Amino acid sequence: MNRMTRRFQELRRTGRKALIPYIAAGDPHPDQTVPMLHTLVQAGADIIELGVPFSDPMADGPIIQKACERALAQGMSLRRVLELVRAFRRSDMETPLVLMGYLNPIESMGYDAFVADASEAGVDGVLTVDLPPEEAPELAERLIAADIDPIFLLAPTSSIERVRRAAELARGYLYYVSLKGVTGSAALNVAEVTEKLAMIRTCTDLPLGVGFGIKDPLTAAAIAQVADAVVIGSALVSRMAEWADDPERMRREVGAWLSAIRQAMSVASGERAVL
Repeated sequence: MNRMTRRFQELRRTGRKALIPYIAAGDPHPDQTVPMLHTLVQAGADIIELGVPFSDPMADGPIIQKACERALAQGMSLRRVLELVRAFRRSDMETPLVLMGYLNPIESMGYDAFVADASEAGVDGVLTVDLPPEEAPELAERLIAADIDPIFLLAPTSSIERVRRAAELARGYLYYVSLKGVTGSAALNVAEVTEKLAMIRTCTDLPLGVGFGIKDPLTAAAIAQVADAVVIGSALVSRMAEWADDPERMRREVGAWLSAIRQAMSVASGERAVL
């Protein structure tokens, strides 16, 4: 049983919904990534998505685009991201960690080399934004063989056939993009999300995470009532950028903000204490 499966089993036992924050590796500086990962865990993160910076992040809005630019300017690469994962694992062997990024760096490294290095580093899942399930079996099969979960995005426009195809290949969880457009978009319609999740659940028993448009405790709590996981990216990355020149304050401010979101989610989902 891998870390991801074990974590979701633990969450189901207590009625807790997973809080999955996203940060871009190397932003605002590579030296600050591992301390921030630990801050996120201390603030209540159950799983972490670690972005692999890419020069053409087509699915990301301006906030995450700028974060990728800052990280790339610091010399971040896929191999350096894996070094950060190794550093995180020296003191945290429990928190599932998902690499989120684009296919080009993986192809440049080579599927076999990437999967071997990711497994050795302690990666638990890989979400490749621009790899649709129809084109994913070659990489997904290698990941599954290494006990790494391939994770796929589903959109409001995804047909039931696309959902079924993604569910066949996916492990860990499925990530439902709650809005049409890029990360950081504004409006979130919880009723529409609820309806779409019900359709997806007819195709899979995998946990369903929801991201895009979740900006504060109120929206996180609303999504926690209908989804298995809440993914927060742009709002968090924006707060990190605000305090980028003061790393200690950045971690303090982000930790307090994320803790408030964790608390709101726990209340909304009726989380039970473990006896």
